[in-house]
Amino acid sequence: MPEMPDTAMVLAAGLGKRMRPLTETRPKPLIEIAGRTLLDRGLDALKAAGVRRAIVNVHWHGDQVIAHLTGYPGLDIAVSDEREALLDSAGGVVKALPGLGPRPFFILNADTFWIERDGSSLRAMGARWDDEIMDMMLLLTAPDRATGHTGGLDFVRDAQGRLARFSGTPEGYIYAGAAIVHPRIFAGAIPESHSLNLYFDRLIESGRLFGHVLDGNWITVGTPEAIAPAEVALARAEKRVRG
Repeated sequence: MPEMPDTAMVLAAGLGKRMRPLTETRPKPLIEIAGRTLLDRGLDALKAAGVRRAIVNVHWHGDQVIAHLTGYPGLDIAVSDEREALLDSAGGVVKALPGLGPRPFFILNADTFWIERDGSSLRAMGARWDDEIMDMMLLLTAPDRATGHTGGLDFVRDAQGRLARFSGTPEGYIYAGAAIVHPRIFAGAIPESHSLNLYFDRLIESGRLFGHVLDGNWITVGTPEAIAPAEVALARAEKRVRG
């Protein structure tokens, strides 16, 4: 049986430009959806999956994020401070590697969350992880189960779960902002600004990028206009649970 990752990197350092004017005075991860911040919703999912330690990077209004994290219970949380220089998605992970350890760990974007149908998608990803054939596994969502997404599709997935870039085929998936990654892919990398997309492409070439499809509804909140649809989706889900 695979060993479930118990460490996570939470990417919370972005500028949130599309969320202006709300992000002029606060960071995007602290935007509230139905009374709970985006950051807390992500941390909740990690905790439910058995994660014990999370490293959260900060930049824009980083002092607010740091202060907020002191009140979050049940996780050992450390801060990776990028207030002097924003390092993008991969650079932020590389900087935090010493605290993430030698085993596979979760990566989670702080501006997305999902409504589960049955169980935890992060746990399901951990159960499918195979060190022998994988270096990274991405959480994916079908476009008809996405709320707030305004971009295109990202990947296609074969019968074994291996991924390739979407290129206009009839079916495809959206990257849902969560992944498991083995730290060996960052060997030799330095903490400078660069994107995880570089590693996606390398792993597609080597056949070691896999995907797991979310069995639930995925919500992304990229603009102020996306808040209301997100809250409607949550209300509908709560109504279904109440029966």
